[in-house]
Amino acid sequence: MSFQHRSEVDQLRMAADGGGATVLGQVLAGTGGVGKTQLAADYARTAWHGGEVDVLVWISASSRSAITAGYAQAGVEVLAADPSDPDRAARAFLAWLEPKAGQQPCRWLIVLDDVADPADIRGWWPPASPHGRVLATTRRREAALTGAGRRLVAVGSFTPQEAAAYVTAVLAAHDRHEPTDQITGLAAGLGHLPLALAQAAAYIIDADLTCASYRELLADRIRKLADLLPEPGALPDDQTATVAATWSLSIERANQARPVGLARPMLELAAFLDPNGIPTSVLTSTPALAYLTEHRSQAHLATPRRARWWTARQHRKPVAATADEAVSTLQALHRLSLIDHAPTAGEVRVHQLIQRTTRDALTSRQRSQLGSATADALTTVWPEDERDIVLARALRMNAAALTHHSEDTLYQKDRTHPVLHHLGLSLARTGQVAAAVDHFEHVVSTATDRLGPGNPTTLAARANLATCRGKAGDAAGAATAFAELLADRERVLGKRHPDTLATRNNLASYLGEAGDAAGAATTFAELLTDVERILGPDHPTTLTVQHNLALWRGQAGDPVGAATAHQELLERALRVLGPEHRMTINVRNNVARWLGEAGDAAGAATAYDDLLPDVERTFGPDHPDTLAIRNNAALWRGKAGDAAGAAGAFAELLQHALHVLGPDHPDTLSSRNSLATWRGEAGDAAGAARAFAELLTDRERLLGPDHPDTLTSRNNLATWRGAAGDAPGAVTAFAGLLTDVERILGPDHPTTLTVRSNLALWRGRTGDARGAVTAFADLLTDQERVLGPDHVDTLATRIGLATSQGEAGDAAGAATTLAELLTDVERVLGPDHPASLTVRENLTRWRGEAEDGMVDQSPDS
Repeated sequence: MSFQHRSEVDQLRMAADGGGATVLGQVLAGTGGVGKTQLAADYARTAWHGGEVDVLVWISASSRSAITAGYAQAGVEVLAADPSDPDRAARAFLAWLEPKAGQQPCRWLIVLDDVADPADIRGWWPPASPHGRVLATTRRREAALTGAGRRLVAVGSFTPQEAAAYVTAVLAAHDRHEPTDQITGLAAGLGHLPLALAQAAAYIIDADLTCASYRELLADRIRKLADLLPEPGALPDDQTATVAATWSLSIERANQARPVGLARPMLELAAFLDPNGIPTSVLTSTPALAYLTEHRSQAHLATPRRARWWTARQHRKPVAATADEAVSTLQALHRLSLIDHAPTAGEVRVHQLIQRTTRDALTSRQRSQLGSATADALTTVWPEDERDIVLARALRMNAAALTHHSEDTLYQKDRTHPVLHHLGLSLARTGQVAAAVDHFEHVVSTATDRLGPGNPTTLAARANLATCRGKAGDAAGAATAFAELLADRERVLGKRHPDTLATRNNLASYLGEAGDAAGAATTFAELLTDVERILGPDHPTTLTVQHNLALWRGQAGDPVGAATAHQELLERALRVLGPEHRMTINVRNNVARWLGEAGDAAGAATAYDDLLPDVERTFGPDHPDTLAIRNNAALWRGKAGDAAGAAGAFAELLQHALHVLGPDHPDTLSSRNSLATWRGEAGDAAGAARAFAELLTDRERLLGPDHPDTLTSRNNLATWRGAAGDAPGAVTAFAGLLTDVERILGPDHPTTLTVRSNLALWRGRTGDARGAVTAFADLLTDQERVLGPDHVDTLATRIGLATSQGEAGDAAGAATTLAELLTDVERVLGPDHPASLTVRENLTRWRGEAEDGMVDQSPDS
């Protein structure tokens, strides 16, 4: 129909122009349907019409006998050899190709099309000659086909641009014109495979379809690909095989290669996974090997009649496939260009149409078996911590492909398959929270319809959906969802079931995340009583609840109590779990944190420095927990007074996070947030503002404008904008942010109260001290109601109120407020806490200014 120029044409011509003293041999290798023969024909046609060769021989090289016959025919026509002795005629022609001294050189080109087996061509390669060229096409990739002056040219599918240009030209030749986006989409849907594009274009023309309507048919998974291509008698360009039939011979050859009988079932496994990269570990996993064992082809077991009784006994039980055999099978499929197997990269690629034709040949029972087998294989190799981000991404892509091709098999036997949960939770862990929510909403809906609302795995899907909603920023929605789930789990599973207790734990956590830290602490205290009674005081779940209770006690404004509670918990964790257990290390992390929050920043920094080597030894330098401890160590280094050191530590951590986690991971974004903060604290306020502006753009892109982390970035940007000298700009930014946080989080959320505090602070710094006094007074009333009078944020607001009073000219009032505050701060936080020191310094200042004012106003003596 139309020849599409492509980069391989230029490669062939460049090699031909280079010449050489030996035979210029090129081997075009690629899977069936990529256009190897068309490339060879174009090359030969151009050489002949350009007068570059005197003798052109085209040989169908599908078998050794066909090769011999082709050479023999050339011998008869060129040398008038005896046709009754084909072998002699063929040898005579090869000998004639040899360069001979004193003989007029003859320029020749031999094309060996579709070499099926390297053994067939052994001894039949044309001889080395400065006047000759040889061009072979093959689906094979063995080393035997190259070397001795022959160069491999890998031929793949069209590029997207080439594919679109080809389809456009074919349709235009029949006075058909389609929108560019539809042609591009059609080409992508067929994997840019030249043969498929040619046959699809012919079908569209013959059936008088549009590209859009054909794409709808192609997307219908019920239809087989063979039904959307021309009948064998209506194929274009003298083609002899449909796309579906193109690979059948290669599959049979691969199935006969050692290890015999495994190629077809291996290709069936790959047919349900991601064409752009299947981890080799998936195809060599225990579930994959079990499928290969059960479906090993038995065709190779044919034996003479007299030995059948022994064969029947010998093969009554399938021979177990091994991992080495699975790898060998992948290599066999690679050699025949049915897949691309890169052992060093640890992945397999396979064209999407090879996958589709493989799936089309399966029965519904086989599809069900394969769906379960591939799902089990993915689950088996899915790591818990996902430190390998490349592998984790590949597993997500493969799980998504499996869900697309065989979703029904993932909701069978009264359960949802675990791979569905792995996929959604992996999305959430890597910051793709909106996609995770969408995924679990679909899983919950499907599981409810197919398994029932009370099915335990339906309830598990609801739990994961609630968690992902919380990670997406909707803590209040997550708390509501867990409250509803708790009622159902208590009814279905009972109050003592571990899943019921886990739901109560999650409900308490999201109550805190939604702003009710005191309520979270109360709920955890009630839960702790129950888990101690049900599971015992030393059960890991009991320790987890005790840990969460201590955490939210601190979040509720009692850092000293949190530090004490974590220290008590650490002693039990060391005794029950040991020093290297993840829970023990997490408790040590919080002991250090709340030590700092209670006022001992230097002690916290030292505790983290002691903890970090133990974490690196236990988990390794790239583990997420290790990176988290490095983050906290840098944080408290800064809070202990070393802002420049903290900035340097966060810069190193960011580079590590970029390498290990990637630029869009939540922890990487958190490192950027901390680095910007401490650069500002180290004196570069303008640089901090620029960094937060860039971070805000990325968080809005990844998380959306209403996510809590996005709101935090806006808060920090406004702060450092003010610190860089633009106090009015900071006020404007905080006022806009306050409107949004009140809408998103509500007026009583701790974040809303924090933004109000910052707005009051920067209002005062613009010179509006009286406005700041009013704002701080209003905020104090709400904080005492929401957080309580002893919460650290409430105490901080009283400091801000006193400062604003003084700046507004009421030094005596500021001193009175601070004197009352000092008693409360020392009672709540202790006399040595930095807040206590700050209050004393401010009290001294404003008492002094109040006394100076009294002296200035006294009458003359």
